[in-house]
Amino acid sequence: MGVKGLDDRSVLIAKVGTLMCAIPIAHVVETMRPLPVEPLGRGAAYVRGVAIIRGTPTVVIDTANLLATTSAGTKRFVVVRTAERKAALMVDEVIDIRSLGELGRLPPLIASASGETIAAIGSIDAGLIVVLEAARLLPPIDGEEALA
Repeated sequence: MGVKGLDDRSVLIAKVGTLMCAIPIAHVVETMRPLPVEPLGRGAAYVRGVAIIRGTPTVVIDTANLLATTSAGTKRFVVVRTAERKAALMVDEVIDIRSLGELGRLPPLIASASGETIAAIGSIDAGLIVVLEAARLLPPIDGEEALA
């Protein structure tokens, strides 16, 4: 990404509803404006559909639905690299990039998802579980709302 001071403990901080999430920068490919999403029909509620990102069909995850919160409105996609492919996480806002070391010990992002949801993610893309387990929920940052 070319940001000075990035290391293997750097995280991208994004807001999803009332939650602040830290996604390891090593998994982040890019952030972008949301693109049109083609619904897949039946499937997990947190899978919004597929978007064509840089010519490749990419699964779009409704992160607010996954984390059982209400989105204020998706303004960005955070494209993450899973084991073999990419997925786009819908977020309300991208806040900052920081070192996880500055933030201390934090609960995993995936901890707020149900066991059924985790199993369903695994059936779609086991690599996405690795990314979500590496992501963290943050306490309020610089006056941001408290976590639900």
